[in-house]
Amino acid sequence: MMKTIKKLLKYLAIFILSLVTYLLIVTLLSFVSVNEDLVENQKEIPIYILTNGVHTDIVLQIKNEHHDWSTQLKFEHTKSKDTTYQYVALGWGDKGFYLETPTWADLKASTAIKAASGLSTSAMHVTFYKHLKENQSCKKIQISLGNYKKLVAFIKESFQTKSGEFLKIETDAVYGKHDVFYEANGSYSLFYTCNSWANQALKAANQKAALWTISDSGIFRHYE
Repeated sequence: MMKTIKKLLKYLAIFILSLVTYLLIVTLLSFVSVNEDLVENQKEIPIYILTNGVHTDIVLQIKNEHHDWSTQLKFEHTKSKDTTYQYVALGWGDKGFYLETPTWADLKASTAIKAASGLSTSAMHVTFYKHLKENQSCKKIQISLGNYKKLVAFIKESFQTKSGEFLKIETDAVYGKHDVFYEANGSYSLFYTCNSWANQALKAANQKAALWTISDSGIFRHYE
């Protein structure tokens, strides 16, 4: 009996030590900035980073002279079917979290285990807005055309496609009348979260970002 208890205590100690090490590494790396000294000659296109306190979205104009998202992110896919939206917020994440966990109280152990282990599938959450208000949760960034094109390419590669079309997920688990889900590429894990994706999007566009982060704060601290 004592041997069993000692083994359990040993495994518990290893788990706690691993968790503390993981959290320490995550925190430290999020403070390391990349592209901090980047100088862009022409900052002509606005983009935004938007957080709900947990999750980071990349927000773009739905349409400008360089790209029209409405050809693939269709207004009619939302409940409102409103065609007057001006901005689109794009977020990548675990499909199970998005569709099966409207609140933390609804979180199932199986969903959490799949997400943490990288065994589940992912989804793109697309939310349309008519207006954006800059504040601590919404930061505006001006970028060059070249970097904007790199950002668009990164985001488009995150969507699963068929015959050039993004694959809409047929579900009633949307958050409101102005959002929709699409099938995405990649897997969520302890080491690559929704915020890691947003951070990578900023890196792809040569913007300030954390060396690595799993949290929204790891992104936003570089834009204070």
